[in-house]
Amino acid sequence: MYKIFFSLLCFTVAFTSCKKDRDPFEISKHHVGLLTDSTQVKDLKLVFPNDSIVRFIGGDEFLGNINNIEVFEKGGKKLLTLLPKHALDSTSTISGIRIMDPRFTTEKKLSTVSVFKDINSQYKISRISNLINSIVVSVDDINASFTIDKNELPPNLRFDMNLKFESTHVPDQAKIKYFFINWLN
Repeated sequence: MYKIFFSLLCFTVAFTSCKKDRDPFEISKHHVGLLTDSTQVKDLKLVFPNDSIVRFIGGDEFLGNINNIEVFEKGGKKLLTLLPKHALDSTSTISGIRIMDPRFTTEKKLSTVSVFKDINSQYKISRISNLINSIVVSVDDINASFTIDKNELPPNLRFDMNLKFESTHVPDQAKIKYFFINWLN
């Protein structure tokens, strides 16, 4: 009896020790740290047990506006801003994440402190959108969008709203202003 119990115990320990733990700061197409594209709002306390979760309800919940959820470390540093798919629905999943903390990185080491050259050399850029004060670089391979302020661009490119941006227009050292992961499906 003890031999069977001991054998089962050894097997369990060996099996569970082989399991790879997920990096709490790794970003991929379907997860950001321990948060996945199927995590529900009601489960955020389980995903971030040591962090503070702040839900802002601005009084316009009857209009159906979505309210951001912010995740802070216990020390007060903002980690992420989460956008649920549906307002005031605890079973809603997350549709978008704004990465705030530079410790969150992709497999290819992109983070909030990366520059355009890092994006362009590590991933295939899907499109570059021209907005009033910024451009948005989209990378569909990881469901990511990177916003770059137009002040990072040469002066002759900042004000032409009709310009179709290509990666050759953006300086290598242009800093990322915002880093988003989008789970719209």
